[in-house]
This record gives sequence, C-alpha cells and structure tokens, in this order.
Amino acid sequence: MNLHGVAAIYRFEMGRARRTLMQSIVSPVLSTALYFVVFGSAIGGRIPEIEGVSYGAFIVPGLIMLSLLTQSIANASFGIYFPRFTGTIYELLSAPISPLEIVLGYVGAAASKSMILGLIILATASLFVPLHIAHPVWMLTFLVLTCVAFSLFGFLIGLWADGFEKLQLIPLLIITPLTFLGGTFYSVKMLPPFWQTVSLFNPVVYLISGFRWSFFELSDVSVGLSLALTLAFLGLCMIAVWWIFKTGYRLRT
Repeated sequence: MNLHGVAAIYRFEMGRARRTLMQSIVSPVLSTALYFVVFGSAIGGRIPEIEGVSYGAFIVPGLIMLSLLTQSIANASFGIYFPRFTGTIYELLSAPISPLEIVLGYVGAAASKSMILGLIILATASLFVPLHIAHPVWMLTFLVLTCVAFSLFGFLIGLWADGFEKLQLIPLLIITPLTFLGGTFYSVKMLPPFWQTVSLFNPVVYLISGFRWSFFELSDVSVGLSLALTLAFLGLCMIAVWWIFKTGYRLRT
C-alpha cells in the first residue's frame, strides 16, 4: 500500500480544514450551541425530564449526531468534487495510487474532521448540562462508524454531483429532515402508535437511538439492530464506491 500517497491526500484535506477553520469547526459548533440553548430552554422548561434524564442532556446525543451526519457528508463530498471540478482528478487517477488509497485519504480526513467536531460539541455541551456517558467505548464506536459511513456516503455524492448545487441537494432535502424527524429532540416513544411505526422506516432513528443508549442506556430500538444497520449502511457505501472506481462512472467523463 502506498502510505505516502494516502498521507499526502490526508494532510492536504486536513490542511484545508485548518485554512477554513471558521466554516469547518467554529460555525457548526456555534450552530449546535444555539440549537441547544433554544430547544433546551424553550422546550426544556415544559419537558423537564424524559425517562429520568433531563431534557437538556437528552438532546445532546441527537445534536451531536445531527452535526456528524451533515458535516461528514459536506467534508467528503466537497473534498472529492473539487478535484473533479478543477480537472486535477485525472492527475490523481494517473498517479501510482490505487482507488482504495484514494478513498482512505479523502474519507479518512473527512471522518477525522467530523470526529473532532463531535468531540468538541460534546465538550461544549458539558458546559451547559452535566453529562455522564454510561458506555464510553460504545459511544466512540457509534461515533467512528457514523463518521466513516457518512463520509463514504458524502464521497459518493461528490462523485455523483455535476454542480455545486447538487452537493447540497441530498443533505438539505433528505438527511437534515430525516435527522430532525429521527428523535433528535424527542423520544420516538412519545409519538402516537401510528407515527412510532412510521418512524421505524427512518434509518436515522437507529443511529440516534444507538448513540443515545451509549450515554443514558435509553433507546427507542434495539441497540444490536442500530449497530447492525449502521454496519450494513457502511458496507453498502463501500460496495458503491468500489463499483464507481471499477466502472469509472463520473470519473472519466
């Protein structure tokens, strides 16, 4: 494996994050803090606790997951789309580096930036409410798997998009609404039975539920099912990326 090539891509992408620190880190942290203050204060005054957990603490895993999903997709999609837009992708494809190494560099950097962001948001949230993580290892497991899976998904979007507007199409119209409807600010068990059933078709419910369980041992669905579906989504994204590099779809045209 060409580790020098992987490291070069990784360092370049991480360097881009440092050059755009306000957009990459500061802006998402401030946005999440505002969500926390507004929803925690406005709704928390009416819902003091959910299943024995203060409302302010209850929404922390959902807010972290909201940022992880959107930022993982944004980081990875822009990272691979920009070389396509400028034409430097052909230099990358002709270099002595394999498709696997290209994916490792771009996706690894995007996932790293999202994980750093998630940990910063977690530290920021602890300033507002007392937090206790019941299962730190599982919390980190869900954090890493989510960042990697959605960075791969963002990588796919960056390969598929043929314009800057399409980079935002799926995150804005699909991912963000699914996250808000996936139990970010509430427990699915609080919904009427019909809507509880409908919510089970929302894949983000399983991500947030598993992540929240690692904090408070509270979940809307089975933790094992949450982990299995996260791994399945990761596997599907890996297969899709492999197919794109095998066929040259959107790479050589």
